[in-house]
Amino acid sequence: MRIPILRLGDILLTSIQVDLIDEDILQFQHDVLTMIKNRDAQGVVIDITSMEVVDSFMARVINDTANMARLLGAEVVVCGIQPSVALTLVEMGRGLIGVTSTFNLEQGLREIERRLAARLLRPVTDGDSNAT
Repeated sequence: MRIPILRLGDILLTSIQVDLIDEDILQFQHDVLTMIKNRDAQGVVIDITSMEVVDSFMARVINDTANMARLLGAEVVVCGIQPSVALTLVEMGRGLIGVTSTFNLEQGLREIERRLAARLLRPVTDGDSNAT
């Protein structure tokens, strides 16, 4: 099953609305990274509001996807983590390390726009990279 990924200017927006098997989440990771590269996306918002269960593999892949996207130069925000999912992730020791999260999609879009605007204002120096 392919998860739709929409493009809003320089931002990719994706919402995981269904339960995924391992192959699906790996395909999702590949699709996000490919779209960042092919579309020169500067930001990615991953909405997981509909997910009531996130196992350790899925949490790891989402975390890895966000970190890989940052290595490609894109800012990433994960939004909509349900309280029960947050509790489970912390109990499993699988928090989203180094990944910005917001309560909902609206906040996620505001945060990604804020980060992209800050990039434009940041002075460029020798050896500077897009990583934050």
